[in-house]
Amino acid sequence: MAHKNINEFGKHPFLLPFLIVLSLLLLIISLNIGFYGLGTHDIFLFFFKGAGAVADNVSIIIKNIRLPRIIAAFIVGAGLAVAGSAYQSAFKNPLVSENIIGVTQGASLGAALALLLGLNTFMIQLLAFCGGIITVAIAFFIGSRARFDRDISLVLSGSMMSALALSLLTFIKYIADANNTLPSIVYWTMGSLAKVNANSLAFSMVPILLGCILIYLLRWKLNLLTLDDENALSVGINPNFYRLLVIMLATIICSAATCLGGQIGWIGLMLPHVARGLAGADHRRMLPVAALLGGCFLLMVDNLARSLSVMEIPVGALTALFGAPFFIMLLVKRKPV
Repeated sequence: MAHKNINEFGKHPFLLPFLIVLSLLLLIISLNIGFYGLGTHDIFLFFFKGAGAVADNVSIIIKNIRLPRIIAAFIVGAGLAVAGSAYQSAFKNPLVSENIIGVTQGASLGAALALLLGLNTFMIQLLAFCGGIITVAIAFFIGSRARFDRDISLVLSGSMMSALALSLLTFIKYIADANNTLPSIVYWTMGSLAKVNANSLAFSMVPILLGCILIYLLRWKLNLLTLDDENALSVGINPNFYRLLVIMLATIICSAATCLGGQIGWIGLMLPHVARGLAGADHRRMLPVAALLGGCFLLMVDNLARSLSVMEIPVGALTALFGAPFFIMLLVKRKPV
């Protein structure tokens, strides 16, 4: 289990600075990727001398199109990786991902309902965010009244709520207008950052960043949650309270990420394992590494999504191409990374 190496120092002392530099380089490179070519010189002029130093069309492309999308990709990837790390520690299960208790499915249901009703972008995000939170809240309500182990009950009730949300989503697709509404619902559920703008980014960025910061502030508690509850109680913390708090914060992150980019899976499963293998199991070092790895990963995948084909590829489809083989590797491996 991950807690065995809990006091280890990071295996690579220069890993964090390297990932920070890599993130900055990827951000700059990503601004150059697109059907309209931008020179590195124009990008540096824009950032260091302002929008007036470049042509109007270059300024519009950077400020209104590419920069919000690039920031969104990095923040969503980082948030999902942190949330996945938190879920894995809270449930003491290395195979747990960010949609274990139905948050992604609930957010998708909320967004699909908003699209069916023809609401604006803000309301789509709001209903998606609320859908994820409400789904998890109902799962907690059901799980707390079950007679099984609390963690098992929560996973079972979350699976039930996931199935219910997916069935309602299927019903919405069935009654949606096939020419207009249905394609929007289907494309949204496949995961995409194509419609991100400054307003939608601002709505989701705050809960994602706030949730990540609060989870990092609870890093010592996360270390203890990976141990037996008796050990946690012996040092004076209530594991059930902090487990609930961590799950709630991770759920907020996932809801906000889903309402911004749709269903983008597997990041919360893969990147925590990679971060744990590189930085050790101590959450003081593992969480920042997971966040940077998640941000870089989704940014690279989004670059592929908008450059491999004339028609943009859904980001969720590409992350699944990486995630499914990774999950198979975890299943057949004797010990998790």
